[in-house]
Amino acid sequence: MKIGELSRETGVGVRLLRYYEEQGLLSSERTPGGQRVYGPDAPAVVRRIRALLGAGLPTRVIAEVLDCVCGSEAEIEPCLSPMLVARLDAIDEQIHDLQDTRSSLAALVADTEGGQLADSGRARDILVAGSATPGRS
Repeated sequence: MKIGELSRETGVGVRLLRYYEEQGLLSSERTPGGQRVYGPDAPAVVRRIRALLGAGLPTRVIAEVLDCVCGSEAEIEPCLSPMLVARLDAIDEQIHDLQDTRSSLAALVADTEGGQLADSGRARDILVAGSATPGRS
């Protein structure tokens, strides 16, 4: 399968497919004319890469774990679970830190622009949004 065909089948641009190859995530053979030719499993590999990127994993981590992904895009070997849980915990911590930062910033904005914001109702919106539960409005 040539790179254009892989691009059409997966919906991933040619430049991005080349990038995946540069990062060691995808492999191809070369024809005597220098064209890339991918194996029959390439579309599944690209879908796995996209799923892992969608889960927030950087390409350097994906390169380490891609061989442990099996079956569909979402199936991984159990040995990866601790690494993924650690990554999830780190993201949760980042979210918590961002929520704290947002609350502090909202309080500063409310304090410094109190009169102007109070008239527009924006101070209340800022403070309410800062105290909202993640994922809820």
